[in-house]
Amino acid sequence: MQKEIDTKTKHNKFNKKLMLTQIFVLFLFLILSCYLFYRQIFDTKSYRVKAKRQRSALSLVMRGQILDRNGIKLASDMTTYKVYAITRDYDHAISELAAKLAPVLNMTYSKLVTLLKKNQPVILLKDNLDKKTATNIKKLGLREISIEQQNDRIYPQGKMLSHVLGYYNAEADVSSGVEYTCREKLEKVDKRVEFEKTPNGNIIYNFNTDPLATTTPVSGESVTLTIDTAIQHVCETELNKVIKEKQAARGFAMVMNPKNGEILAYAVNPTYNPNEYKKASATALKNWSLTDIFPPGSTFKILTVATAIELGLLNEHSKINDTGKIKIGSWEIKNYDYYKNPNPGLIDLVYYFEHSSNVGSVKIAQMIPKQQYYNQLRRFGFGSKTGIDLPGESVGLLPKYTNWDAAMHASMGYGYGTSVTAIQMVYAVSAIANDGVAITPHVIKYNDKELEEKVKRREVVKPETAKALKRILTKSVSNSKGPMNLPQYTVAAKTGTSRKPLEKQKGYSNQLYTSVIGFLPADNPKILIYVVVDSPKGEAIWGSTVAGPIFREIALQTARIMNIPPDKSNTNDVKINN
Repeated sequence: MQKEIDTKTKHNKFNKKLMLTQIFVLFLFLILSCYLFYRQIFDTKSYRVKAKRQRSALSLVMRGQILDRNGIKLASDMTTYKVYAITRDYDHAISELAAKLAPVLNMTYSKLVTLLKKNQPVILLKDNLDKKTATNIKKLGLREISIEQQNDRIYPQGKMLSHVLGYYNAEADVSSGVEYTCREKLEKVDKRVEFEKTPNGNIIYNFNTDPLATTTPVSGESVTLTIDTAIQHVCETELNKVIKEKQAARGFAMVMNPKNGEILAYAVNPTYNPNEYKKASATALKNWSLTDIFPPGSTFKILTVATAIELGLLNEHSKINDTGKIKIGSWEIKNYDYYKNPNPGLIDLVYYFEHSSNVGSVKIAQMIPKQQYYNQLRRFGFGSKTGIDLPGESVGLLPKYTNWDAAMHASMGYGYGTSVTAIQMVYAVSAIANDGVAITPHVIKYNDKELEEKVKRREVVKPETAKALKRILTKSVSNSKGPMNLPQYTVAAKTGTSRKPLEKQKGYSNQLYTSVIGFLPADNPKILIYVVVDSPKGEAIWGSTVAGPIFREIALQTARIMNIPPDKSNTNDVKINN
């Protein structure tokens, strides 16, 4: 009896729980029904907005062009089309679709059948189609075929100027070079047209739709560079020729106007074709002239002497006792021509530059107090970025003067105590060319407002110091038989040869950096040229024998292109105003 009562009690409890659950579910159902009724009957506006949003599209934005200083096109957008098959919308047999599309797409029937049979919701049939082909496909009236318009970035000059222009990947929104620096300007448009389209990409026209505006791409602003493609061609041709002849690892050549910082040519080797940047190696893509550092060697002697003159420790008539070799601690330093000329004796600064005296450099460096030497090198821009309008610039390596031992202090004089980028050397020496004022190097032509913001002028040394260096350097070049001694122009220049540091360990390899930096006409410079060739092979590898001939050809051809008037009537003329 008790058992029956317990069973009945359990059933009653279960029935109550079941009833409560049913009431709760019914309540939820009523709430959901009311919500759906409200949204579908009374709130239709929000659904119309969502539907319109799904159908809405914006007019295509074409990236602006990049032009050289003379209006020559260096980069632009080209409109192309992609053709897709939407498998869920198949209205025709695959064989029929393939038969209709094959002649228009210029593809084989069998290949199209294979593609159309793929088990994918959306199948790419072909890309990079021109407008005529896209129009012919639309005329077929195939509901299952969709056409997508896209922009492809093209570089009409091929490999030319690749490290300055960079590349642009629209799909991943990745860029480099000027394409990265000017991305906002290149993509800037005043207004994009909004319109509606079907899932297949066809425009839905209504009374407010402007047919021309929906089909005409909007273009971003164009960017003009300071580059002259004629001079760029000369730089690339001469640099690449010597690199090939000497089987060098890489090279760099730049032409800049030192009076305004405008870069007229910027050649980097190895190079790549920005039209096919995906095929390029990481080494080819890297602009090593901005990212990599190296010991500048004897070209740095310009800045050592400039520092000593600026501090009043030397003047252009000073003489130094060159003993041919000198010992710093356990380290012996010799002139490169020690065995030919073991004890030059008292030398002036013209001889010092002409014979690239290492002993003279050590003695000049030792004259300069460490802190003052360091501060002046900082003013020249070492240990910091120049501010060039290209991405990836390194700050170089200038150790703090408190870390200089006697050997580092001495070797700083001839370009081994510090490591620099190529653009830092251009910036520093341009101050000597420009009467002591350094100007931010740049590849983009700016308007007056932008110029004031982007390009800075800074006095690095007094005008008297710079002019004294010009006179000394010009006399040393005029006295030499080197390739920088031009028949029609006075040139202020210095060569450099430095041993290449070992990778991931201390010390130097047997490979060399050869370089030359200089400007002309010396009194009133129109161009500054810097050439670096890394690890050339062969006999007699020096800055004068490897980089020097490149400098000469670039200088002569650039002077002709720019129509620079000769300033030299004979090889002994050196006229630099005080």
